Amino acid sequence: MNLKAVFEQLQGKRVVILGDVILDRYVWGDVKRISPEAPVPVFETTTEETGCGGAANVAQNVASLGGNATLVGVIGEDREGEKLVQMLTETNLVTTGVSADPQRPTSTKTRVIARGTTPFPDRERDSGHHLLRIDRESKQEISPQIREHLLDTIAAQLPTSDAIIFADYDKGVVTPQLIKDVMKHAKSYGIPIIVDPKQNNFWHYKGVTAVTPNHKEASAAVHEEITDVSDLVAVGEKILDRLSLKALLITRDAKGMSLFHRPAEGIVKAEHLPPHSNSVADVTGAGDTVVAAFTLALAAGAEFRSAAVLSNLAGGIAVGKMGCATVTPKELLHEIKK
Repeated sequence: MNLKAVFEQLQGKRVVILGDVILDRYVWGDVKRISPEAPVPVFETTTEETGCGGAANVAQNVASLGGNATLVGVIGEDREGEKLVQMLTETNLVTTGVSADPQRPTSTKTRVIARGTTPFPDRERDSGHHLLRIDRESKQEISPQIREHLLDTIAAQLPTSDAIIFADYDKGVVTPQLIKDVMKHAKSYGIPIIVDPKQNNFWHYKGVTAVTPNHKEASAAVHEEITDVSDLVAVGEKILDRLSLKALLITRDAKGMSLFHRPAEGIVKAEHLPPHSNSVADVTGAGDTVVAAFTLALAAGAEFRSAAVLSNLAGGIAVGKMGCATVTPKELLHEIKK
C-alpha cells in the first residue's frame, strides 16, 4: 500500500483516545529589562492563548487528519475544564467520555514565552524564548468509581472502533488496572492498540500493538543511555521483546524516528527514518501528532513501515508550528506528493 493509498483510507476511521486531558495556556509578552528587586527578567504580558494538550491534542489530531475521534478522560469541575470542553466541542469532537471530578483540578500547563527585544545579549530579537512553565495538576490515581465509568464508556465504543490510543502522561487517569481492563475488553475485537507512554506505566502495556516513546523515555525505561545507533537498537530490541510488541516507534527529535518490528518470526528489523521538517518552531505536542497519524494508518490497514513514514511526515509538519498543533489532510497530502 503506497502512502497516497494509505492517506485516502484514513478518512472516517474511528479511534478511541484514553488518557490525560490537559489545557495548554500560553502567555506571550516582552522582556526588555531586569528587575531592580532581584536578578530576574521583568515580563510584560501582551497576549494569552489557550489550546488542547495531552490526550485532547491527540484527539484533535485524529479528527484534523480526517478520523472520527472519541476522547475518554477526566477534567476538574473548574473554568479550565469548561474551557477544554468548549474548545473540543467547537472542533466537533465527541466529549461524552470526558468525566468531571470535583476532587481534582483540570491539568493545566501555562507556558510563559518572551518575544521581541530582550536584555540578554546572546538572544536574538523576535525569536521567542520559553522562560517558564507553570503546572497545575493532580497526579493521584482516579477513584475506582471514575475508573469504572471510563471503562464502561470505552466498552460501549469498542464494537464500532477501528483503534485505541492510550495517551498516558502520568497524571493518574491511566492506571494499571484500567490498562488491564481495557485490553481485556479490546482483545476480542482485534483492533490496533497504540500507546504513547510515560515512565510510571511503561511496563504495564505488555501485549499492545505498538508504543511510541521518544528516545529519552525509551532510554529511561531500560535504564540505559542512548549515545549512538547501536545503543538505540539494543534498547529498541529490549523494549520490543519485554512488552511483546508487534512494533516500536521511537521518536528522536532532530534525528527523525526509528521503527522496530518483526517482518518474520524471530527477526527484529530496525529502520531509521530521517526527519521531514523545513523548520522547527516548537516540538511541543509533536508526539501527539505522530501517534495520531501512526494509529490512523494502522487502522486503515497499512503496514508498520508505511504508518511510520506517514507519521514522520505529519510530525515534521507539526514541529513547524507553535504550541500543540494539528495537521490537516491538505498539508499531509502536500508532503506525500513531495
